[in-house]
Amino acid sequence: MIKIGITGQNGFIGSHLYNYLSLFRNEYKLIPFENIIFNDENKLIEFVSNCDVIIHLAALNRHHNENEIIKVNIELVEKLISAISKSSSRPHIIFSSSTQEKLDNPYGLSKKMGRKIFIEWAKKLGYGFTGLVIPNVFGPFGKPYYNSVVSTFSHQLIVGEEPNIINDKELNLIYVQELCDEIHKVVINYRDQLIEEYYVPSTYSSKVSKILKLLEIYYYDYIENKIIPELINHFDINLFNTFRSYINYLNFFPVFYKTHSDERGIFSELVKSKIKGQISFSTTKPGVTRGNHFHTRKIERFSVIKGKAKIQIRKYNTNDIIEFTIENGNPGFVDMPIWYTHNLINIGEEELYTVFWINEFYNVTDPDTYFEPV
Repeated sequence: MIKIGITGQNGFIGSHLYNYLSLFRNEYKLIPFENIIFNDENKLIEFVSNCDVIIHLAALNRHHNENEIIKVNIELVEKLISAISKSSSRPHIIFSSSTQEKLDNPYGLSKKMGRKIFIEWAKKLGYGFTGLVIPNVFGPFGKPYYNSVVSTFSHQLIVGEEPNIINDKELNLIYVQELCDEIHKVVINYRDQLIEEYYVPSTYSSKVSKILKLLEIYYYDYIENKIIPELINHFDINLFNTFRSYINYLNFFPVFYKTHSDERGIFSELVKSKIKGQISFSTTKPGVTRGNHFHTRKIERFSVIKGKAKIQIRKYNTNDIIEFTIENGNPGFVDMPIWYTHNLINIGEEELYTVFWINEFYNVTDPDTYFEPV
C-alpha cells in the first residue's frame, strides 16, 4: 500500500482529498496530519518518515497583513524540506500552487516562490516532485469569504444576505472532486519523477454574474418552492450540490407534504423536478434499517408516505449524527446531501412505505454508492 500524507488535511481541498483517497481502501494508507505538527520538528520528522507521498496543501490564503502570507507559506515549505532532510525517507512531494502565480498578489507570489524552492531542492538531491498549478476551485463545504466566491454567494443567499459582485470577471474553474481526480493521476503515474509545472486544466469557465444568476435560480426553485431546478450539465449538478451543502439541514428538513383529502382519500405531490430521474418504492418491516451508504454526486430524496421513520445522516469521516423523524399522517421528505452517509429506520409498529427519487438511473458499473454505517 502507498502511504500518503496530506498537509492541510482539514482544509477545504485537503478534507475532500482525504475523503476521496480513503475510498481506495486497499491501495492507500492515509497518514493523519494536523497543522500543529508544523510547530514540532520531531513530530514533523515522524510524519514525513511514514509517507511515500506528501501532498502539500497547507497554506495561508488570506491575512490582514499581506507580508504574513508570504512569510508563513515559505516557512511551511522550508520546515517540510528540513524534516525530510533529517529523516531517512524519500517521499514524492506534490505541491499545490495556483494560477494566481501570474498575479501580483502575496498569495500568488508565495506559491511561486515555494514551488521554486521545492524544484531547486528536488533537482539537487534527486527527489520526486510535482508542482501543481491549480485554477479556481469550488465545491461543497468550502468556507464563505475565504475559499471561493461560489461558497460566499451560496452562504449569503441561504442566510438572506445580499451578494455583491465586486469584479464581474471570467473565472476558470475546477470542481473539487475533479481536482482530486487530477491529483490521483499524479500519484498513480508520476511518482519519483520531477515535474516542475503540472497545469491542472480548468473544466468550466464562467463570468461571476452568471454563477450568481444560477445560484439565485437554485434559491428560488429549491429553497422557496421545493423544486429540483434545471440541471443541464455536470457543472450545473456540481454547482447545485455545492449550493445545497450550505443549507442548515435541521432547520430545513423534513419538508412535510401538502395533502389534499376528501371522501376518496388523500392526494399529494411528491417530487417537482425540472430534470429526469429514477423513482423507486420500498416497504420496510418494523425495526429494519435500510441504506447506510453515501453518494458523492447523486441528488436523492427519501419520501416517507406511511408509517413512522427515523432518517439519520452523518458527514463522512465525522462523528455528529443528524436525525429526522417523519410519522404516519404527516408525510414528508428529506433530501440526502452528498458525502453524508444516510439510513432509514422503521421505528413504528406497522410496515413503512417510502418512495425514493434520485437524479440518475442506477448504473451497476458506476453506482456512486459507498457503504458506510451511519
